[in-house]
Amino acid sequence: MTVFVKGKNMKKKMFGIVGALALTLTGCVQVHVGVGTDNGFVSLAEAVPDVILEIRYYSTYNFVGERVDGYERPCALITKEAAAALKEASDDCVKRGYRLKIYDAYRPQRAVSHFMRWAKDTKDTRMKRAFYPNLDKSVLFAQGYIAERSRHSRGSTVDLTLFDMKTGKEVDMGGTFDWFGRESHPDYKDITKEQFANRMLLREIMLAHGFKPIAEEWWHFTLVNEPYPDTYFDFPVRN
Repeated sequence: MTVFVKGKNMKKKMFGIVGALALTLTGCVQVHVGVGTDNGFVSLAEAVPDVILEIRYYSTYNFVGERVDGYERPCALITKEAAAALKEASDDCVKRGYRLKIYDAYRPQRAVSHFMRWAKDTKDTRMKRAFYPNLDKSVLFAQGYIAERSRHSRGSTVDLTLFDMKTGKEVDMGGTFDWFGRESHPDYKDITKEQFANRMLLREIMLAHGFKPIAEEWWHFTLVNEPYPDTYFDFPVRN
């Protein structure tokens, strides 16, 4: 089922097995509902067996402080094309003595909407100390940390880090996943040389295998030739 949403702050209702879905998106967006792993998406753990999964939005340890809407299993889904590229990146990592640790991949639109509701509830600051101690929650949306749409919902974006097989620990990146602040920018220099080198190593590996970074988050990469650049999916995360 496909819904076309045009304009800003408009709501469309769909009825059927998916119930009513309200979206407030800007521009012209294709929102697909009910599409699963049999239609262009695969289980990341099956496609890239060397990865380690720590799906933060299935847990309560995330900036929201509770399981996020749409995360029904502690698994990761991704487009077949992104999985193939990530398999090459993973093989590269293993040769260097690392594994990829995945925090998030495909993210349903309903999860993004959950983030929006959370951002507007300025009284809920239970996770402030862990993820945004230097920012007032009221600025998160205005400064772009929370948005109405996410690249993740297109299915070819992944949040990840490196895991050192010798030490049995995550590589020190000089900051934690989903930290809101300048410290998360890949080029942030007020960290140690080793921490900065670790960020650049992850960046080097991902760029070499067809992914592109963003300027705000060292852990975030999107497949350059993503198959659904204008489509935001909303099926739940489950195998």
